[in-house]
Amino acid sequence: MEDVLDVYQRPEDPQRPLVCMDETSKQQVKEVREILPLQPGEVARQDYEYERNGVSALFLMLAPLQGWRHVEVRNQRRRLEWAQCLKDLADVHFPEAEKIVLVMDHLNTHGPASFYEAFDPEEARRLTHRFEFHYTPKHGSWLNMAEIELSVLQRQCLNRRMAEQAMLIRETTAWEAQRNQEATTVDWRFTTANARIKLKRLYPAFKN
Repeated sequence: MEDVLDVYQRPEDPQRPLVCMDETSKQQVKEVREILPLQPGEVARQDYEYERNGVSALFLMLAPLQGWRHVEVRNQRRRLEWAQCLKDLADVHFPEAEKIVLVMDHLNTHGPASFYEAFDPEEARRLTHRFEFHYTPKHGSWLNMAEIELSVLQRQCLNRRMAEQAMLIRETTAWEAQRNQEATTVDWRFTTANARIKLKRLYPAFKN
């Protein structure tokens, strides 16, 4: 926990940008009956029945100090998809960075081994050296600032039915563009000193 909190206290460094990453999924559903449109004095009415139309994986990357975020929509959440998202993060979004400081949950797909499964050894080693990995502790995913942004994405974009993946991509792309235009940052105030006071019960107790 303190490792992640210490990372958040570092001053902004364009050569070592801080990026937080989190994942979620979205089920696509089709309407089985036509939605009744808005009428004066009435809301639109939607039947409770629906038809399942697959599930998409969403990878969200957030640079909280720069007010930048990006959402990748994929078919699955395997090592291959994670590795490709990070390759794009390094080579497309932050190509000039010396090293990307990456904060994420400690899943078995989140690590250099995924690079070696997705790419040839030379490329995997190159990508491994582009990142500085930091992991949130077990039951501590709330320390990942990308989780805050995922909550915003859910409220503003994903809290409705979407029939197909193409629609999901269009909507998340539009949401991303608006948020980036506003350059919305995260004002993180919880520090290591706060943790040692408020979460004292989580620290080991030593007897004299």
